[in-house]
Amino acid sequence: MKQYIVLTFLLSITLGYSQNPNRIFESITYKNNVLEIRVNDGIYKITPFSEHIIENTFIPAGEVYNPNSHAVVLEPKPIKAKFLNVGDAFQLQTEGITVNIQKQPFQISYSYKGKPVISEKKGYVKNDSLETIQFNLRKDEVLYGGGARALGMNRRGYRLELYNRAHYGYETHSELMNYTMPIVMSSNTYMVHFDNAPIGFLDLDSHKDNTLTYETISGRKTYQVIVGDSWTDLIDSYTDLTGKQPLLPRWALGNFSSRFGYHSQKEVEATVQKFRNEEIPLDAIIIDIFWFGKDIQGHMGNLEFLKDSFPNPTQMIKNLKSDHVNMVLVSEPFVLTTSKRWQEAVEKDILAKDSIGNPFTYDFYFGNTGLIDIYNPKGKTWFWDIYKGLADMGVTGIWGDLGEPEVHPSDLLHATGTADEIHNTYGHDWARLISEGYKADFPNQRPFILMRAGYSGSQRFGMIPWSGDVNRTWGGLQSQPEIALQMGMQGLGYMHSDLGGFAGNLQDPELYTRWLQYGVFQPIYRPHAQEDVPAEPVFWDEHTKVLAKKSIELRYQLLPYNYHLSFQNHKNGTPLMRPLFFEDTTEALKTDASTYFWGDDFLVSPIMNSKVISKDIYFPKNNTWFDFYTGNKFDGGQSATVNVVEDNIPTFVRAGAFIPMANPMQSTKDYDGNKFELHYYHDASVEESKGQLYNDDGVTANAYENGNYELLNFESETTRSKIEIEFEAEVGSAYTAQSKQIDLVVHQITAKPKWIKLNRKRIAFDYNEDNNTVTIPLEWNTAKDLKLNIKLK
Repeated sequence: MKQYIVLTFLLSITLGYSQNPNRIFESITYKNNVLEIRVNDGIYKITPFSEHIIENTFIPAGEVYNPNSHAVVLEPKPIKAKFLNVGDAFQLQTEGITVNIQKQPFQISYSYKGKPVISEKKGYVKNDSLETIQFNLRKDEVLYGGGARALGMNRRGYRLELYNRAHYGYETHSELMNYTMPIVMSSNTYMVHFDNAPIGFLDLDSHKDNTLTYETISGRKTYQVIVGDSWTDLIDSYTDLTGKQPLLPRWALGNFSSRFGYHSQKEVEATVQKFRNEEIPLDAIIIDIFWFGKDIQGHMGNLEFLKDSFPNPTQMIKNLKSDHVNMVLVSEPFVLTTSKRWQEAVEKDILAKDSIGNPFTYDFYFGNTGLIDIYNPKGKTWFWDIYKGLADMGVTGIWGDLGEPEVHPSDLLHATGTADEIHNTYGHDWARLISEGYKADFPNQRPFILMRAGYSGSQRFGMIPWSGDVNRTWGGLQSQPEIALQMGMQGLGYMHSDLGGFAGNLQDPELYTRWLQYGVFQPIYRPHAQEDVPAEPVFWDEHTKVLAKKSIELRYQLLPYNYHLSFQNHKNGTPLMRPLFFEDTTEALKTDASTYFWGDDFLVSPIMNSKVISKDIYFPKNNTWFDFYTGNKFDGGQSATVNVVEDNIPTFVRAGAFIPMANPMQSTKDYDGNKFELHYYHDASVEESKGQLYNDDGVTANAYENGNYELLNFESETTRSKIEIEFEAEVGSAYTAQSKQIDLVVHQITAKPKWIKLNRKRIAFDYNEDNNTVTIPLEWNTAKDLKLNIKLK
């Protein structure tokens, strides 16, 4: 009787709607971890992957089950589950998520630890032109997802097209951009991922009748429901399902020189030298289309250095590498009929086809073109061979542009399907091609793969997406935190913008400065723009250059902290940028992107308008916060007005945080993980806190998995009269650890300590009463733990 009451309660609170009234239950079986439900018009296959993930596939009568997913890499394994049958209802009950099946009227719904999550409304329905799957929503849910859009954080009320398409010059509103995803996330901490590649729509209650609808032209009728106890747990489960992002090479967290574009070897070398002369740190330079053609149009597909502009590219790359500057080259998936390789592409049969088997050609901005068919093994091999040749020359990064593809006629045919069936996963599989090529031919190297388009799961190929051709205006800047935060929630933790803005010829020093200051706390630091206004700080006026240099130097100081964020993302899928609602459930924060977390311990509030002299900032509750620059203290759970200065954007550090910071450098090659500052932000309100710092060689693939790493752990305990800080190290089996030279800087110490002891012996320290800090030089042999005691007055 108890089971029946619980089951009835669960089914009654899942919104009380029946599914398609014409769908009639016939039978149900649970075998080998698969729940199979036969209805009059097809079969449901429901598979639990874990207590947080369950998959549902509907196979209409007359269709064959397609098990192939573009996104899912997790293998379902038998888990603890109970199959319950009570009267007219059934449950497949895991330790977390549960699927509920009501026979009459037929309905499928989901719950998590006894609480309803979501329920099918009409479920699967085939209409005249689209196949749909429909769900019930609760009226108070805020919805996120759909990929990269500029809509505001709450995307409920929109019918979002799932068709990757670039939006040149967008600002504060863009309903369709270059990176869409079939993902819906709810403020109730669950996600629905529609596991299907062909184009379609994601209707997030556009009719305001509390309905979520996935619409597609064809393909799999498969979705996964993912749940979590927290946002970080939810994203961890989703990236378990679709793959974790590999660790980037450490240099990718440095500063890039990039524009559209550098026309010659001489220009490239002169630009790099100007960075070095100005002592502005630099780690990479990106060369746009002029490396293979003198003009914008007519040359795409050449994919080889133009010798009269780049007379000795191998020596150029070698010289840059000796100066610790990595080379990244643009490439596109188009071979123009006017390019040097057109005849080769035709003869080698690497192009997508028309209906009678000829290369499909069409016109777009850059000329008359064919499209490389990466789904044809010949096309895949041909494309990779070009990349391999460039890597052999010393090129360390691939930029894949126009990969939506930018123009992709519906009647074009790929080896595995039509353009519309392949369109959204073209960029995804292009990144796969490069990733797999590196694993085969350069297995110890971490690739750098910059891509404008992809789909769900692309993070596992190491893809670094950017937000497209944003306008160089304040409106363009204003949309960037939202786009990056949303994409991080959907697994793409490295979404970033062209710093300074890309499109247009507005030359506004204040806008440029504020965008670069925001860039310190976004995943990739890459100014990029059309060349009528300089993207690089070295070509701006002296005052703007000084401010830009200050931002870039801070970016490099934060390298150890940021590299640890990369490790967190690799291990757990955790975004580098995180919305405030990850921690604070205040209702207004569910739709707020004006302030965000950078990793665990920074609170950042970018300046998005001109001539701002003060800003109201909300400080997340259950924490105390310190101004990163002034040390001013703010209590959590309330708003405060802060002064805004020219030199930086409002940035705050969580009380109790450990912030590792590097010594000055001109490139990440100069970084020494054995010498750093460790800043501890003391506050009496934080009795205990922990911090970590991940380190490896910064270049070797799978360093963590192969035991080639160290993980430094810091822990504090505070009372009214003392601070105790412990240092412990986890050293991988293949890593050779070295002693650490650490300057520990303890903040918010209002009087000189009576004494400081290291492993019970008194040691020297420096107290600065002007900024209330204690600096303690430490030498740490990580084979042994350290314990530091600070006796307060």
